[in-house]
Amino acid sequence: MISIINADKPFDFEDTALQLFKYQYKYNAVYRKWVDDIKCEVDNVRSVREIPFLPISAFKSFKLHCELTNEQLVFLSSGTTGLMPSRHFVFDLDLYLKTTQLIFESLYGKLKDLCFLALLPSYLERSGSSLVQMVDHFITQSQYPQSGFYLYDHFELKNKLLECKEKNIPTVLFGVSFALLDFISENSISFPELIIIETGGMKGRKKEITRENLHNQIANGFGVINVHSEYGMTELFSQAYSKHEGIFYPGNTMSVLIKDISDPLNLVKDGKTGIINIIDLANVDSCAFIETQDLGKRYDDGSFEVLGRLDVSDIRGCNLMVSDL
Repeated sequence: MISIINADKPFDFEDTALQLFKYQYKYNAVYRKWVDDIKCEVDNVRSVREIPFLPISAFKSFKLHCELTNEQLVFLSSGTTGLMPSRHFVFDLDLYLKTTQLIFESLYGKLKDLCFLALLPSYLERSGSSLVQMVDHFITQSQYPQSGFYLYDHFELKNKLLECKEKNIPTVLFGVSFALLDFISENSISFPELIIIETGGMKGRKKEITRENLHNQIANGFGVINVHSEYGMTELFSQAYSKHEGIFYPGNTMSVLIKDISDPLNLVKDGKTGIINIIDLANVDSCAFIETQDLGKRYDDGSFEVLGRLDVSDIRGCNLMVSDL
């Protein structure tokens, strides 16, 4: 097993990615089949730009793993009713939690110094949510007893927000989009220092609206200037965060490349729209090289923007794989 997460020892992203590619090609049967089917010459891969990316739909169809060990748990996507959820078999939960902590702290400061409030009803109401695992870890690391999940208890959440404001407690509110809108439909507060991190979309509870409209409503309801966003998914161990204007900055274990919509094996230039492909070095035991179903743009500083979903995403993916895996 390759170990790449060490807070005290920086690593070379490109070199680590290439090592991980060869490791996963050797030990991950599903990924190896994909690489072989697209006629990739593994010995000729000398840059991350040449590494093949596995369609994200493979997480729905196959058990992606590199070693024959028993998983600790399985992360499950919320999915759509009647459709197969994505499954991420987790062999090292501590690695996931450490990764999420390192990424968050690199952008926002130490977990212990922040109060974490969570309004994530759709995630708490099902099993296998990686987001719940992450936020629960943040809550347990916080020194503030006000930290916690508030489900549908908007009255108690409002009281905790007002208490944190009065006591000048640095506070982060994680909220799924529809729940944040539900909260401000009943309550209006002014807490300019509050960091709101929206995630997860409407989950079928409300009509989807533009990010600008969503963030304007949330900002006005909580009295903040900017609304932050988290970009993460069941299939990833790493996250990216946006502090304003929908521009995401990935953690040091994550990198984004943009591929041509009509030819997913070819990269497009920075600033051009295409399919978001992600290298997640923390995905040691599953697959670190994932072609998502999202459209976006990458910028020359490594940041990226998410523009929407690819309409034909449900029919893309593992059609080159045979059913006997």
